[in-house]
Amino acid sequence: MNGSFVLGFFFIVVGIPVILGIGGDMYKRHLKFKEKQLTLLSNETAEKAAQYAAHTERLEARVRVLERIVTDRGVEVAEEIEKLRDAPLN
Repeated sequence: MNGSFVLGFFFIVVGIPVILGIGGDMYKRHLKFKEKQLTLLSNETAEKAAQYAAHTERLEARVRVLERIVTDRGVEVAEEIEKLRDAPLN
């Protein structure tokens, strides 16, 4: 019975703090990993948003040109369309 008491006391004094320390360290590492994962995801999302914004800007510029062609009676429509075909898409 005395050996059992010493073993139990050893487990309470040494074992539980060691187990909790290891568990806490594992949890901290997991949180750091998740934080890095979220940072990478947010950077990727911001980059895609910038690409979409640039693409939308190019499309809006082309629509403005088309609107100008349609509404401006003095411009040769076929000539303007050919100019658009030759223009780089960026």
